[in-house]
Amino acid sequence: MTIRESDDHDLRQLIFKNDKVIVKFIDENCAVCKLLAPSFANFSSDPAYSDITFVRMNASENPVSSQEVRLTGTPFFAIYRQGILRECGLVRTEAEIKVLLEKLS
Repeated sequence: MTIRESDDHDLRQLIFKNDKVIVKFIDENCAVCKLLAPSFANFSSDPAYSDITFVRMNASENPVSSQEVRLTGTPFFAIYRQGILRECGLVRTEAEIKVLLEKLS
C-alpha cells in the first residue's frame, strides 16, 4: 500500500472512510521524521498491515494539525479506528511505530 499525502480537510474524510488509519505528522526540518521515513514506507508495504491506511501530513502546512503538533513536536503519530482517535503522541523509533500498528491489528 502507498502512503497517502493528506491535509486537514482530507484527513477527516480518510478517518471516516477507512477502518484503520495511522497518520505521521512531519516537519521538513525534523531529523527524526527523515530517519523514520524508510521504516514508515516499509510498514506501509508490509502485507501484515495491508488493512491499514498510511497517511503523511506536513504539520506546518495544516493549521488544525499544526496546532496539535506544535504542543508536542514531530514526528507526531496518531492512530484511528472506525473514525475515533485511539492514541497519539511523539514517536522516536521504528519499534514505537510497530507498537501503534499492532494496536490497530
